[in-house]
Amino acid sequence: MTSEQRRIQPRKQPRQVRAELTRQRILAAAAHIFAEYGYAAGTTNRIAERARISIGSLYQYYPNKDAILAELLTRHLDGDRGTATLRRYKESPDSLETIIREFVRAVIDNHLDDPELLRIMFEQAPRSAELLERVTRVEWEMITDLHELLLAHPEVRVQDKDTAARLVSSTVEMTVHQLIAAPGSIDTTRLENELVAMITGYLRA
Repeated sequence: MTSEQRRIQPRKQPRQVRAELTRQRILAAAAHIFAEYGYAAGTTNRIAERARISIGSLYQYYPNKDAILAELLTRHLDGDRGTATLRRYKESPDSLETIIREFVRAVIDNHLDDPELLRIMFEQAPRSAELLERVTRVEWEMITDLHELLLAHPEVRVQDKDTAARLVSSTVEMTVHQLIAAPGSIDTTRLENELVAMITGYLRA
């Protein structure tokens, strides 16, 4: 393990219920602090105060705020519902529009918890080799499932299904992230409708 990897690794994994609850309190407090103050001003002292624990207790779990932010990003990746939705509809007789709508809606829902925190996680979270590998793995799982859907669904007319799967994955993820995480609100129903119309139109062409 490199020094960079050690810097963002949690110090210990809880083995008891009380310890796990403390870790969850730290993460919940950090999410609020980062969203409220930004990453630079979101100090470990503020996180510990919000979690109602001592700073020494916080450092038993995480060596610094980089490690906390990295774990929040990992939890966001683990909560991805877009790929799970694609797998659920892999052999579905539903229309292409219905499947794409469910996929887009799942990706939007995964980004709604806290747009400001989401922006901080993706723009400022430390990037270890392990975390980058995890991000890449999540991306390719989604692309693979999209590719299988495009190969099997009778409504799909696009010729280059490999490139199409990559385009759809990138378009949905990047568009949803940028528009929801950006300052100012956006009507998610309109966002969903426009993305669905754009993607299904492309895939049927």
